[in-house]
This record gives sequence, C-alpha cells and structure tokens, in this order.
Amino acid sequence: MYQPREQFHLQERSAVEMAASTLSLERIIGILRRQWPVIATVVGVALAICFVYLLTATPMYTANTRILMDTRQTQVLDTDNGTNNALIDPGFVDSQVEIITSDDLVRSVARRLNLPADPEFHGDDPGLLGALIGKVIGLFGSDGPASKERIERGTVAAVENNLKVERLLTTYVLSASFKSRDPDKAAKIDNEIADAYIVGALDAKYQSTKRASEWLQQRSAELREQATASDRAVQTFKSQNNIVGTSRGLMNEQQLTDVNTQLIQVRASTAEAKARLDRIDASTDKDLAQPTVTDALNNPVITRLRAQYLDLQAQYSDWSARYGKTHQASINLASRMEELRKSIADEVKRIGDAYRSDYEIAKSRETSLEENLKNLVSQAGNTGQAQVKLRDLESAADTYRNLYNSFLEKQQQAMQNQSFPISESRIISTAVKPDRKSSPKTILSLIGALFGGLCFGLGAAFAREMLSDVLRAPTEVEEEIGVKCLGVLPAIGTKAMGLPKLRGSRSQDGAPAEPSGQLSRYVIDHPFSRYAETMRNIKVSIDLARLSREVKVIGIVSSLPKEGKTTVSANFAHLTAFTGKRVLLIDGDLHTRSLTRELDPTAKSGLLEALKNPQSVGHQIRRSAETGLDFLPSFAVSRMVNSADIMASKAMADLLTLLRNEYDYIVIDLAPVMPVTDAKAISRLVDAYIYVIEWGRTTRTALQESLPSTEGIQKKVLGAVLNGANPKMLKRIEGYKGSHYNAYYVEGAGGDAGAWVRLTPGAHSCRRYQP
Repeated sequence: MYQPREQFHLQERSAVEMAASTLSLERIIGILRRQWPVIATVVGVALAICFVYLLTATPMYTANTRILMDTRQTQVLDTDNGTNNALIDPGFVDSQVEIITSDDLVRSVARRLNLPADPEFHGDDPGLLGALIGKVIGLFGSDGPASKERIERGTVAAVENNLKVERLLTTYVLSASFKSRDPDKAAKIDNEIADAYIVGALDAKYQSTKRASEWLQQRSAELREQATASDRAVQTFKSQNNIVGTSRGLMNEQQLTDVNTQLIQVRASTAEAKARLDRIDASTDKDLAQPTVTDALNNPVITRLRAQYLDLQAQYSDWSARYGKTHQASINLASRMEELRKSIADEVKRIGDAYRSDYEIAKSRETSLEENLKNLVSQAGNTGQAQVKLRDLESAADTYRNLYNSFLEKQQQAMQNQSFPISESRIISTAVKPDRKSSPKTILSLIGALFGGLCFGLGAAFAREMLSDVLRAPTEVEEEIGVKCLGVLPAIGTKAMGLPKLRGSRSQDGAPAEPSGQLSRYVIDHPFSRYAETMRNIKVSIDLARLSREVKVIGIVSSLPKEGKTTVSANFAHLTAFTGKRVLLIDGDLHTRSLTRELDPTAKSGLLEALKNPQSVGHQIRRSAETGLDFLPSFAVSRMVNSADIMASKAMADLLTLLRNEYDYIVIDLAPVMPVTDAKAISRLVDAYIYVIEWGRTTRTALQESLPSTEGIQKKVLGAVLNGANPKMLKRIEGYKGSHYNAYYVEGAGGDAGAWVRLTPGAHSCRRYQP
C-alpha cells in the first residue's frame, strides 16, 4: 500500500520540465487520447472549408511557354572575341525574369489585347469575396468612378498576379506561366507576353546600339580633332627647336653616332701607322741585311735586294777562300755587296718617310674628328630639354591617335550591329491551350486541408493541454502534490442515473439537484459502478493504513468549494457502513452545512448542541435504516464567525474522544481549505485526510496555494481523489486499458432510498439503534 509522505514536495513547473514532458511518448499519447475530439473537429472544419472552397472556386487554366537565354546568337558577327564559350551570369537570367514581369511590358500586352475591357481583369465580376471587400473599402471613402488610367493600372496588376516567371533549376531557361479562366485566353496572353519580351529585347538592343553609335560618332570627331592638334604641335615644336627626324631617329643623334664611329676607326688607323713608323725607326739602327729586319719590313724590293745580296755574299765567301780577299774578283764582289746594302738602306728610308706621312695624316684626321664630336656633344646637351618636351608631345599625339582609331573601329562595329536582327533570347516552347484546370487542385487541396487540419488540431490539442492548469490524470495529481491518487470518480447526476432533471435547482456541491439522498447514496444504488469501486479503493487504502497506525477520524477536504467533497463524504460513509462497520458521518462545514441540507434538511439541532454536552450526543445522531450509517448534522440560525475556534476547541476534542470508543470510522465533511481555516484548525484531532480534487476544474495554482499553508493537513493526507470526471472523456483517456476494462462496471439501480431515524432519546452514550 502507498504510505503518505511525511512532507510534501510540491514540484515547481518549469518550461524545461514541461517541454521534456511534452516530448515523452507517453505524454503525447495521453494528450491525443484526451483531445482527439478537438483534433477531429478541427480536421472536419478544415475539410469542410476545403469542400466549400472547391465548390465555389472558379477553375483556372495555366498555359506555359519557355524562353532560352542564349548569348551565342549575338556572337555571329563577332567570332574572334574569344567569348563564344563564356557562361552567362546568373544575375543576368534573374534580371530577365524582372523584365518579363515589369509593368511596362505587361501594360503593352494589355493594350494590344484590349484587356482593360475584359471583365476578368478590370474587376466587373469580382466574386462574392471581392464584392464584400469592395463594400468594406467603400465605407472608408471612394474617389468616385474609376478613371481609364486607374482601370489600366488595375488590369496590369491583375495580369501580373496571374503571371509567374521563374528560372528552371540552374539552367538558362525561363518558364513563363499565365493562368486564366479561359484556356484559350491563357495561351494567347502567355504567347503575347513572350513575343513582347523578344520584340522588346530587340528594340532595346536597337535603341542602345543607336545611342552608342551616335555617341561614338561624336566622340570620334572630337578625338580626330585632338589627334590632329597634337600632331601639329609636335611638328611646330620640332621646327622651333631645329629638331629633324630621320628613319633612324633625330639627325643630331645620328650625326653624333656616325662621328663617334669614325673617330674610333681613325684612332685605330693612327695607332697602326704609329706602330709601323716605330718599327721602321727601330730597324734603321740594325743591319738591314739581316733576315729579321727584312722579314719584319715585308717589302718586295728589299726582299729581292736581300736575295741578290745573299747570292753575292755566298760567291764572295767562295772566292775569298779560293783566291783571297785581295783578289780583284773578291774586291769587285765586295763592292757590289756594298752597293746592295746601300740600296736596301735607301729603300728602308723611303718606306719610313711614307709611314711617317701616313701617321701625320691619321693624326690630323683624328684631331678633326675629335673637334667635330665635341661640337656635336655640345649641341646635344643644348637640345636635351627640348627633346623631353618633344617626347611628351609625341606621347600625347600617339594616345589621341590610338583612341581615335579605337573609337572609329567601335563606331563601325556598332553601325553594323545596329540592324542585326538577333537577340539574346529565343522561344523554345510555345504556349498551347491547356486541356485541364490547374487550380483548384482537388486532391492536393484535400490533402492540404487534411494535413493543415491535423497540424492545427494537434496544435490546438497540445496548446489546450499545455496551457491548461487543471488536473485530469492520477499521474498529474501525484506529480503536483506528491501523494497517491486513490482513484478517479466519474461524474454522477440526473443523466447518469436516468432520472428527470429538476430545472433551475442545483445541489450545494455544484451538481444538478437530485431527489433527496440520491447523490449521497449513489454507491448503494449503483454498487457495481465505477464510482462505487473507486470508493472501495479509498476504503481499502484507509484499512491498510490502519494496520500501522490508528486511523479512525477521517477528514474529507478540498481546496475550493463546489468540488464534490460533500457527495464523496456521504457516499464513502454509506459504503463503509454498508459493510457492517460502525460509521459516523459528521457535517463539519459550519458555514454552508450542505451535508445536513442534503441528508436531513429538517434537523434543528446537531453538532453544536453535542459540543455543549458530549454525553447527550446520541440525541443529535440520525441513523440510516438501510445502511446503518449514523449522521451528526449541523444546525445554526445564522452563520458563525468563530467556526474555526469551535472546530479546534477542547469540547470538540472531548467529543471525538468519546466517539472514538463507539465507532470504527468517523468521517468529517470539513470546509474547503482556501476560503476558511476550519480544516486547518481541526487538523490535530484528525487521523487522516482524503483530499478531493475536482477533475478538469481545480487548478494547479489553487493546489500550490492551498497545500503549503496547511502543514498539519499535509502530513496527514492519506491520498487524493479526482472527482467529477467526464465519463466520455475518461473513457478516451483510459483507452489504453483496453475495450474490456469497463466490463466489470454496471450502472444500474440497486436499492430504495433509505429513511433516517433518530436514536433513542435519553441515551447517555452513542449506541447503535436496534430497529
């Protein structure tokens, strides 16, 4: 058995814990079980709205045409630009979408097809919804009859609303779709829009090319004048500064180069002549007949004379050896040899004079060239600044000339492209008459309504659960107040009992008024009902608690009035007394005395009189002839201001001590906890409490506020019971228990209304009445 806790641990609800709870599968299934009517209702409403929409909506037909963005067509005249395989910028394709849906293009199509006169577009037949909206707008003022311009703007807006242009995936193909009530009209308008786009693109290209040609022509004339002026400035500057140009550059620069080259050559010739002269001068001091000298001179005359000299020398040597040097023949040979030597010397002298003359000439030429070079260098230095200025002028002239040539070329290209009849787009799929409507789509609409209804229904169901602050399940009770939930009591009333309802009358605990004693003895009249079985579970829980401690005085309390604690107290007491136990039921609610009004409305004395003389309590007790239940009513002429003091008085303690010896169970119907403090005042005299919570109405906030303020009750609460549950919703909530769960419960009458009799007058103690 579940034992009550020593201390309550009220759980604080937080968003995180609540979110965690909603994510649990068990929590979701529970919500669906409880709220499926809400979900079904929302889904039904959504489907009904969908059906109404399908029946009233005007069928629309959609025609489609496709346009390809192909810039390679414009490159027919420009095959050498190297851009034939270039990709199109995606932004360019997206820009074409905006062009097709632009106001100007749509307005041109509307005017061409006279769409402002078409009722579908100028609003002569707006439909029921449109008419209502128009009436509402008319209440806030109107500008009078619509003008032609206003009608045209409305037509353009209507066409744009029916026109849809989009890019197909990542291709360069645009899909233009137009919907209309008439399939022929949809195809016609869609094709007209595509043609207007192609023609507009050609016209825009022609206009832009024309404007570019005119600008290029004007700019080319300006550049030509600037280039001519720059060339004229260059020539004028050259003439002013004596700068003459040749094919190899400026003349002074060419002269300087030539003179420098000649000077180098002359210096080489001078050096060569000086070397030959030095060689001749060195040879004159030597024997000219020696081979080294003659070979160095390399002169044919000297070579011949030396050959003759050598022959005579050989003959002289032979004759001198043979005849002697004094021989006339030897002397003749010696004379001839001397003559040859003199001839060689003369030839060498002549050669030396020639070499000296050549050297002097080369030296003079070198000097002349050096002077000329110095003059040219001086002139080049003087014209240096002029050449810098000249280069600037020439650079400006070249720039203007190049710009002029470039603009002239572009002008010629623009003039050729101006009349080129090819655009960057072409139609690859012409719109045809659609053979079926595009909207409303019946299947998709029904699926969407079903899905939307489920979403909204689930949202409403979960919102209703999450935003609800009431308790409907035993687990919620246990999580909220930390005690065992002993059961769920279904609502009982006229409809449940099959009796006629008394109009305009209600019982003290908020239930519809029934014939006297019917609600208070429901467990006797319906012994096999769920209500009776739940009461038995409460009794069993109390009996199990009695095994470990004394539990005789049992208080039935609730947080707020009208939660059904009076009916629970009466039925529990009847059920326990019907088992043969000695049971006393006390009306402890001195404020409303609802239990007395229901069980013994004619009582004129009761608890207050018993408190004055506990020994005479037997005179105030009534007994049920059928169940043997003893009942101690409460009676007061007016409402008491000290009811809490009475409940906590010593007289009440003495009375309960006396009654403990006579009864097995003493059930007290106490006042609610939050409005008054009677239940808190008597908590020290009560052994256990049964806390009644109205199903679906008592809020968590009320429990959180009431229980912490009654510490004496917290420690003695044996369990809680949910009272007044809706049977139909309860059946849905407990659907997981199976279809046979309620087979043991029989909602049938099981007895007659009992009669209350007074105990024997004059008795000095509470004793059971023997009928």
